Amino acid sequence: MRPDARAWFEHRTTSATSVAEIDTDALLAAKRAGGHRVSVVLPARNEAATVGGLVADLVARWVDAVPLVDELVVMDSDSTDDTAAVARAAGATVVATADVLPGHGSRPGKGEALWKSLAATTGDLVVFMDSDLLNDTAHYVPGLLTPLLTEPRVSYVKGCYTRPLAVDGQVRPAGGGRVTELTARPLLNALWPELAGFVQPLGGEYAGRRSALEQVPFVSGYGVEVGLLVDLLQVCGLAGLAQVDLGTRVHSHQTDEALGVMAGQIVSTVLSRASRGSSDRHRKAPAGLLTQFAHDGEGFVPASVPVAVDQRPPMVAVRDYVERAA
Repeated sequence: MRPDARAWFEHRTTSATSVAEIDTDALLAAKRAGGHRVSVVLPARNEAATVGGLVADLVARWVDAVPLVDELVVMDSDSTDDTAAVARAAGATVVATADVLPGHGSRPGKGEALWKSLAATTGDLVVFMDSDLLNDTAHYVPGLLTPLLTEPRVSYVKGCYTRPLAVDGQVRPAGGGRVTELTARPLLNALWPELAGFVQPLGGEYAGRRSALEQVPFVSGYGVEVGLLVDLLQVCGLAGLAQVDLGTRVHSHQTDEALGVMAGQIVSTVLSRASRGSSDRHRKAPAGLLTQFAHDGEGFVPASVPVAVDQRPPMVAVRDYVERAA
């Protein structure tokens, strides 16, 4: 690891693996002293099986018992199950992604929900959590907020954790995050070695200051996390980034084919950032298609899916958003 990356890792990595590790009274005092408002956002599409438990726990702990969270919003991305009803019954405000900034249309993808959540929330501190989590996440929100509430220089915080992997009914204590290890980490280490200290660059739990988040574009699909990390490095500098060890993260796993599509979108996102500033003559744009193969019993059959970067502009460039905030 480069010296600057190692120094960052040692200085900007903290631990919050349980509620017992967190001084919630001090956090609440810091929140009040700074006049902060906290929004928690859960992007969801067909997550009725898990979103209710997550929301209920967040409301009980961090809205009712300790008023650390001011608004809890589930961004529903065209769910066809009972995600919206379950989340609302558990205490969340549910917002349909398609209803936010309607003049800008609606696109598929998690990044679209995150981008639109900036226009659907009011907090100056915004916490994002995936809605398919299966383990105890009671400490995630205060853990992610701690660097933002205690370190004025920090503007963006990534969660990191070990990720168990279930294979053929057997659970391995680590091994999840295959796209991270085989795609994102090698690319980031090669192109932005100062980011080598991030344990989970693609992790879905992170928090940031609105003033930073609204300055960067949001990739609509799976490239949103790596895009935010690289773009916020440019906005905040390495010293403005931090990470928190949250212990363990358990969630549902995807097929190898789905992971391939995810990796393809991440590669396209990384290459789009790496080519910025290059002249058109020297720029090699990503092809935008990923071809995968399946065997039908007689031979290999190719199938191509789009993985080109589709992204929304920084919110500060969106007139509807700026006028609302004025």
